Amino acid sequence: METRKTKRADLEKKRPVFLQLGLILALGAALAAFEWKTPDIGNIDLPQRIVFDPDPGFIQIVREKKELPKPVNTTLIKSVDNIRDDIPALELNIEIDPNAEVEPYLPPVQLADEPEDLSDEPFVIVQNMPEFPGGEAALFKYLSDNIVYPLQAREAGISGTVFVTFVIEPDGSVSSVASLRGVPGGCTEEAERVVKSMPDWNPGKQRGKAVRVRLNLPVKFSLRN
Repeated sequence: METRKTKRADLEKKRPVFLQLGLILALGAALAAFEWKTPDIGNIDLPQRIVFDPDPGFIQIVREKKELPKPVNTTLIKSVDNIRDDIPALELNIEIDPNAEVEPYLPPVQLADEPEDLSDEPFVIVQNMPEFPGGEAALFKYLSDNIVYPLQAREAGISGTVFVTFVIEPDGSVSSVASLRGVPGGCTEEAERVVKSMPDWNPGKQRGKAVRVRLNLPVKFSLRN
């Protein structure tokens, strides 16, 4: 297709001129902006600054007084050395085992015309069991104060538990002392000796009548390390 555009309508020849004119106009506008000045309308009076001083009576600082907790009286535990010099270095643990198995009591078969005799064979369990004077604590104290650890057992390092059986008579006296299981070195003999020398007990009673009652007492001999 033949181009019909005239050479006078071609603007490519005038592009450098238009570029220069644009740069001149932009530079002139920038210089005019730098030289622009606002009219002077005089000084502007600002309002006076008002400062309020705080009123001491208006602001009140309250300090709360807290009471300090009262000191708690601490219980002082005073250590007392109650070990005498004449006591040998040994430990005696005398125990009564409440869980020890005891054979059930079988009452003897008696005829209706035979008188009941409760004084021959000792009972194992009665309605009112015998009691050491002062109770169980007094019994432990008596044994601890009177048992002497045998020298032979102490030197040989022998320890163990002696099971002593004995009978409390209707009058409270101790009889029929024997060992069910002993410990060598003189421990068995010492346990029997102390049991035989016990004071009279409060006798056991069956149906309100004092009767003979057999008891078992374990005596433990133990040396301190």
